[in-house]
Amino acid sequence: MRIRLYNARLRYVLDKWPGKRYLGMYRFLPMFFVLGAALEFSMINWHVGEVNFYRTYKKRQAQDIALQELQDEGLLPQ
Repeated sequence: MRIRLYNARLRYVLDKWPGKRYLGMYRFLPMFFVLGAALEFSMINWHVGEVNFYRTYKKRQAQDIALQELQDEGLLPQ
């Protein structure tokens, strides 16, 4: 099954991407791996004011744990 590409320039670029003979459609995996690593790096190091993704995640996780403990002790309704 061949995917139809309607844009001739896109088809040209995809056909010229190296590794077609040996890796087939998997030749794009290194590019996606690098893009994923760049996204992860930006989530760790990109700060908006004083917060970034991981600080926000850790804060939310701590709130959820504290809320669960309060519910287990019967101090808050479930």
